[in-house]
Amino acid sequence: MAQPLKLQTPTLAAKTQRGPGRAWRVVGCVLLAGLLGACAHGPESDIATQALRAPTPWDVASGSDALPTGPANSAASRWQHLTFPGKTANQFAYLQVDGRRAMGVRSNSAVSMLRKTVSIEPAQLAGLRFSWKVPSLIAGADLGLREKEDSPVRLVLAFDGDRSRMSPRDHMLFELARTLTGEEMPYATLMYVWSNHHVPGTVLKSFRTERIRKLVLESGPDRLNRWLDYERDIRADFVAAFGEEPGRLIAVGIMTDTDNTRSSTQAWYGPVVLGTAGR
Repeated sequence: MAQPLKLQTPTLAAKTQRGPGRAWRVVGCVLLAGLLGACAHGPESDIATQALRAPTPWDVASGSDALPTGPANSAASRWQHLTFPGKTANQFAYLQVDGRRAMGVRSNSAVSMLRKTVSIEPAQLAGLRFSWKVPSLIAGADLGLREKEDSPVRLVLAFDGDRSRMSPRDHMLFELARTLTGEEMPYATLMYVWSNHHVPGTVLKSFRTERIRKLVLESGPDRLNRWLDYERDIRADFVAAFGEEPGRLIAVGIMTDTDNTRSSTQAWYGPVVLGTAGR
């Protein structure tokens, strides 16, 4: 039986760094943001986990236990709002939409992510269930063009793996990101996305690294403005995208971005439920 993730209001506060080391950290965080598919604009700020303000926590599946990712009060058991330097952050809020509990997001020339740390070994990977509702496409967005690489919704899965398989270029890029930010890039990142033009099932590689790939689930306007529910086989999708077996799943995220097109959008994400083999 699938065990659900449980969203709790993050309480980690942003910290400010000063001095010459901060400049290098900002450069590194811009690199990290770029690897996730965004280009830096606007004033510099620290990468941070910021508190979400909401009347109550949003339980992804009411009445069920959280996926065991650590003690109840540990950082690993919470969703974190990951923001990037040089970026306007999205606005997230817990909402009821069409009778469903949802996480709403508004994005205005912005990008940021809600991310949750997990730990699921490859042998335990099973199904993934999630939903989203998108009212409109981002005009001018094109996931196939570096300068227009925005999407109204992204469901992000991050994996550990055998880094000896990485190309020399990716080794250098990831080492630079880790050195400058203290943030270890995942070995592989798989994103489910909504594209303006690409046919569903298309796999798009990141322009910056072979280790980030986007699987198009929806394309064009035909299924806008309705709740869409998905059940995906994580292992099968990873193999289709990367041509290798997945490693340990280490994080799950939701991400909306409009910074490249300097546009505005909104969307709603429903429950995210990870199944584990044999349960």
